[in-house]
Amino acid sequence: MRLAALYSGGKDSAFALYLAQQMGHDIPYLVSIVPGAGGSWIFHVPNINVVPIMAGSLGIELVTAETSGTEEDDMAALKNALSSLDIDGIVAGAVWSDYQWDRMNAVCGDLGLKVFAPLWRKDQDTVIDEMLEAGIRAVIVGCYAEGLDESWLGREIDRKAAEELRVLREEYGISVIGEGGEYETLTVDSPMYSKPLSIVEYEKEWKKGSGTLLVKRAELAER
Repeated sequence: MRLAALYSGGKDSAFALYLAQQMGHDIPYLVSIVPGAGGSWIFHVPNINVVPIMAGSLGIELVTAETSGTEEDDMAALKNALSSLDIDGIVAGAVWSDYQWDRMNAVCGDLGLKVFAPLWRKDQDTVIDEMLEAGIRAVIVGCYAEGLDESWLGREIDRKAAEELRVLREEYGISVIGEGGEYETLTVDSPMYSKPLSIVEYEKEWKKGSGTLLVKRAELAER
């Protein structure tokens, strides 16, 4: 199929894009919804400003739409972005979020588009293991759950980190892939990138047990 990939820059959207390409789908567009200062009900927010650089490394045209961040405006922005594209459907990195799933399907249903979600309802341990095996490299840029202290900000999700997340799941009940919003990620490299992403300048904001790594400047690096 000819698909547009919903792309936030996080690991799940990157892995879903990778799997869609491996299955032979044509992905001519990335679609990113850019919220205002108030955040978004539906879409990944941290460091969405870095996505254009990532799109350059991927070599895929980026289509963006702005939203105020309300649920209604999020859905309208997605609909506007997709309605102008010559596609059969979308690729989404949703895994277990019924909220996100229902709203993406509502928008695509109105437009007559299919939703291709290769990670949907997969075992979370399997997802993180297969993501690492595929060569998706992502760093944590947001921590919003008990058990994830400031030391996790900027940390790459490698096999050691994955095992530690499993330990935290046993103690605190978190999702190892952050599907409950426990953490957010930024994909710094993948088999699809022509060049890896280098975070050159950043700030850490940490308050009352949660925080975000804000990328101030990033660039593509040589391998």
